[in-house]
Amino acid sequence: MMKFKPNQTRTYDGEGFKRRAACLCLKSEKEDEVLLVSSSRHPDHWIVPGGGMEPEEEPCGAAVRETYEEAGVKGKLGRLLGIFEHNQDSKHRTYVYTLVVTETLEDWEDSVSIGRKRKWFKVDEAIRVLQSHKPDHAEYIRTLMNTSNPNCSPVYNSTNGNTPSAHVSDNNTPHYVVCSSGSDLVNR
Repeated sequence: MMKFKPNQTRTYDGEGFKRRAACLCLKSEKEDEVLLVSSSRHPDHWIVPGGGMEPEEEPCGAAVRETYEEAGVKGKLGRLLGIFEHNQDSKHRTYVYTLVVTETLEDWEDSVSIGRKRKWFKVDEAIRVLQSHKPDHAEYIRTLMNTSNPNCSPVYNSTNGNTPSAHVSDNNTPHYVVCSSGSDLVNR
């Protein structure tokens, strides 16, 4: 299913979830610093770069494209951290990958067109910054901190959103279900 917006096409999967992809941009293989970008709707808030998948686009390609557009960085695509579902007001299913940044552009699409900014944060600081307005994005970073083996990762139970259990999916891709408790989440 597709829905058209003036400048983009939103795609949905068979269950009605908006198909999204994002990269948790890392300063190094140590995975101790992440790059956040300012929100387009609320420039004083930070978010993880990501967005909707285009028709026929693979999740990893969409994650790299969205990261390049929003953060102006290129890098080495790493593991799939998981597939995060957000069921509150708008149903999103987001594929989140790691990306070790190898190139940082001085000017990039969103910095020129909307004045987007970017900033490196230590992982614990990034969680604090994201927790109040983007708890689902904070969960990406918590997952990064809790997973050193990409083939054996916690799954978050959809009933309470915080009960981890060991799980390896059929295709060795970790699957996460994140249920946000707040109803006042801010869209970017």
